[in-house]
Amino acid sequence: MQYTNLGGSGLIVSRLSFGAMTLGEGILAGELKTHIGGAAAREMLAMARHAGINFIDTADMYTSGQSEEIVGEAIKAERNHWVLSTKAGFRRGESPTERGLSYHALMQAADASLKRLQTDVIDVYLLHIPDPWTPLEETARALEDLTRAGKIRYAGYCNYPAWKAQKLLSTQRQAGYKPIITSQMYYSLLGRDVENDHQAFLQDCGLGLMVWSPLASGFLSGKYTKETPMPADSRRAKFDFPPVDVALGYGIVDVLRAIAAQHTASVAQVSIAWLLARPWVSTVIVGANNLRQLEDNLGAMSIRLTSADLASLDEVSMRPAPYPQWMQAMGADAQIRLS
Repeated sequence: MQYTNLGGSGLIVSRLSFGAMTLGEGILAGELKTHIGGAAAREMLAMARHAGINFIDTADMYTSGQSEEIVGEAIKAERNHWVLSTKAGFRRGESPTERGLSYHALMQAADASLKRLQTDVIDVYLLHIPDPWTPLEETARALEDLTRAGKIRYAGYCNYPAWKAQKLLSTQRQAGYKPIITSQMYYSLLGRDVENDHQAFLQDCGLGLMVWSPLASGFLSGKYTKETPMPADSRRAKFDFPPVDVALGYGIVDVLRAIAAQHTASVAQVSIAWLLARPWVSTVIVGANNLRQLEDNLGAMSIRLTSADLASLDEVSMRPAPYPQWMQAMGADAQIRLS
């Protein structure tokens, strides 16, 4: 296993992290159900730990809180080994206040997560989704008070546009609050949107990047083909998310298969290895429905893609740059030469 600092902090995390979204028994989203109870979860976490993983990611809304409960019970005897991340922001109850990122909501959500996780402190607390009704100043104040109360150690965000993340960070700095250290964003060979402007923002501000859905919900495992576009037992058959360009995906998987054959690896392992080779990626969150899938994903750490492999994958997955990115190069005045 390899390790790195999470953003500009001193927090050391494994380059692969354990995604606990699939833990629990019940509805996760849409028609997608999870079937992983405590015993199976403990086996998976033991495998992850044996591989060197020290970072777990969950959320308060995963299977109505079951994921947090299962994680808390499974790791309570060795809590100090793990860096624990959870998230808040999506609806978690019927009350109008049991959602969002207001001061009231975050204080309640953090206390509830601490109870389910059976811990005194959350290492990394993430804003799961932007809240269109709560001022960023209020959310920033809540994160600061949670930090000062010793309930969270570090904070970050998920699924924010770069401008809003920058505004949150600036709000914290201007108020003298402890700033966010990381983002958690969707990133894969089939979803490279974060490269448009978010990547530059993260690097400029020294923030980490936790990658969710590195396999585009299984599409980049090689399971989806022109012959079997939607296998009946697949996750996407029940919850087709995140959205993907299917035609582009088939072309990417063809290249992945060729590279995988050269490395005696699986298509999924090569997909994850491509992300691990991106210098701005801190950690890739790998989840699984069973031990076999988890073992395969963990094997990505042993894959060393060549520069030719990376170039082939970059080329087949590249999308046209959106405006104004495609115009940026024009700012380099031809008469100016800087050493």
